[in-house]
Amino acid sequence: MTQSSLESAREPSLEARYAPLFAEIAAGAVEREQHRELARAPVRALLDAGFGRLRVPREAGGLGASLRESFALLRGLAAADSNIPQIVRAHFAFIEGRRQKGSDSRPWFDVINDGALFGAAMAERNDETVIRTTLRETPQGWVLNGTKYYSTGTLYADWIVVWAANETARVHAAVRADSPGVTRIDDWDGFGQRLTGSGTTIFDHVVVPAAQILDQTPLTELPAPDYLGAYYQQFHNTALAGIAQAVLRDALEFVRPRTRLFGVPGKVIQKDDPVVQGVVGRLSALAFSTAALVDTVSDALAVAEPFWEKGETGHPAIETAQEIAFKAQQIIVGQTLEAATLLFEVGGASATSETRRYDRHWRNARVLASHNPAAQRQRELGDLALNGTRLWTPYLEGLKRQNAAAGGVPA
Repeated sequence: MTQSSLESAREPSLEARYAPLFAEIAAGAVEREQHRELARAPVRALLDAGFGRLRVPREAGGLGASLRESFALLRGLAAADSNIPQIVRAHFAFIEGRRQKGSDSRPWFDVINDGALFGAAMAERNDETVIRTTLRETPQGWVLNGTKYYSTGTLYADWIVVWAANETARVHAAVRADSPGVTRIDDWDGFGQRLTGSGTTIFDHVVVPAAQILDQTPLTELPAPDYLGAYYQQFHNTALAGIAQAVLRDALEFVRPRTRLFGVPGKVIQKDDPVVQGVVGRLSALAFSTAALVDTVSDALAVAEPFWEKGETGHPAIETAQEIAFKAQQIIVGQTLEAATLLFEVGGASATSETRRYDRHWRNARVLASHNPAAQRQRELGDLALNGTRLWTPYLEGLKRQNAAAGGVPA
C-alpha cells in the first residue's frame, strides 16, 4: 500500500466528515424558514469546512470527490435544508466546466480552494427566451450591462457567473460580486425555496477583465453543453430526493413518541397503528426510490465524465446521461410531491402546526419541480422514443428562429 493510500485509509469518509454539520444545519432549518432568514451562516460553515471544493481535483488542492459521492452528500444536505444545494448549484456547475479546461483552470481552483462561492446570473424576465444582457469589448475593455432574475445563490456569492451576449455570440463571464456597478436585490418571492437568494441582479457598466471571460459560443447553440444540462438537472433531482428523505425523517420523529385517537375510540400507540405504519411504509419506499434514481443518474454522468473532460461533447454517453437525468426527473418530481403530501396523513391536524413547518417540504418540492418544466421534458422524451428526435430540439429550433428574425444580432 502506498503512502498516499495509507493516508486516504486513515481519513474519515466524506459522509462522516460532514454529517455533524448537516445535523446542525437541519436543526436550524425551521427557524430560518419561519423568519425568512437567509442561510448565510450555514453556507459559510460549509465553505469553511471545504464543501465548496468537493469536486476540485485532488491534484489541484481539492477533495476530489466522485460524482456519486458528491451527489450523495448533496442529497444529505438537501434533507437538512433543501435551499442550500440550490444555492451552491451554480458553484458546482462552474467547477464541472473548469474540470474540462485542464491546467488553465488552476487559477480558478485556487480561488475556490480559498473559500470563494460562485453564484449565477443567467435567466431574464422578458417575453422571449433571449439574452438581452450585453457584454461587449470596448476600447476600455469588456463592459457588462443588463438585468437578471432567478440569480440563484448570488446573494451569498463572492463571484457571479453571467450569461450575456454581443453582436455575434453568447458570452459567459465570471464577475466579482463586489464589482462597481453590480447590485444584488433580495426580491425572490416564490412560495418555496425562499432562502436561495434567487432574485434580481443588475449590471450597470461593469468592467470585466479579459481574464474573466470564460468562453463564447454561437447564439444558435444551447447556452450550456448537454453534459452540464444533465448535471444541472441532477442537482434538482438530488434536492428533491433529499426532500423525500427529510419527509421520512420528520414522519418518524413525529410518530414514534406519540399516542392519540386515530379515527376510532380509545388510546392508540401511534407507531403500532396499521394505518400509520402503511403510510410510513410508503414514505420509506418513496425515499428509497428517489435516492436510487439519483444514484442511477450519478452513475450515468460518471460514464460520460471522461468524454466531457476530453472535450468529446457530442459523445453518445453524454446524450445517454442527459436522457437518464430527464427520465429520472419525471419520476422523482411526482414521488417527492406525493411524499410531501402523505406526511400529513400520519399526524392529522397537529402535523399542520406552523411551529413544525412541514408544509415547507411540499412548497420547496413544488418550486424545484417548476424550474425545468417536466411536462416539456416528457414530451421531448416521447418524441425521442417515437421518432428519434434529439432532446432540446424545440429549444434549438427556437434559437435559430430568433437569430434569423434578428438578422443574426441579439435583440
